[in-house]
Amino acid sequence: MQSIFLLSPAHCGGRRAQILMRDGAAFPLAVRLKEDGVSIGEVFSFLSGLYFRGKLAYGRAFGRSTRAPHGVLIITPGWGLVPPDQTVTLADLRAIASVGVDPGEPRFAAPLERDCASLAQALDAQDQVVLLGSIATGKYTDVVERHFPQRLLFPSSFVGRGDMSRGGLMLRCVEDRQPLEYVPVAGALRRGKRPPRLEPLRQRRARVLAEAVTLPESD
Repeated sequence: MQSIFLLSPAHCGGRRAQILMRDGAAFPLAVRLKEDGVSIGEVFSFLSGLYFRGKLAYGRAFGRSTRAPHGVLIITPGWGLVPPDQTVTLADLRAIASVGVDPGEPRFAAPLERDCASLAQALDAQDQVVLLGSIATGKYTDVVERHFPQRLLFPSSFVGRGDMSRGGLMLRCVEDRQPLEYVPVAGALRRGKRPPRLEPLRQRRARVLAEAVTLPESD
């Protein structure tokens, strides 16, 4: 069974994006972006921080593809579905930032429609497509769900969580090698009560280590 993860994009209009794209930026990532280009996964991880890093690590850990070319694809404004190792330049990033994430925006919707249709042809009935992104509005699902009716899933534990909490949750799942539970987007509860805060990663790792040290030896 193939498991294909679709990652929502990082926000390209925020403060970190402005820092990265400004003309005088001289830190290493900005220089590489100007001179040679950088993978879109690395760029979006910088722009979004914990949330995108969590999505990318999770997708790489649990994505499975055979007929489909990639197990992880990023919804990219103006470009459609793009693998994380796709190189982007500063000019590319500025072009991406100019496209609104809106199903009513043809520059956003048309490439996404095209690539979703192509991906659907590489899937069998038992394969699953998991959206790692917001379903609270239709900005992604209004386009994507049409191509994967009843097959488009999302992690049920995302409901009620903010972006940082989702990112931290996915990084914990990667550490534990334990995927989340998924439910169909169609008919799902899209908003809910905020769950309890996650235990900080550093404290969690210390606790897990302490528990491992104190486990009794088996005969």
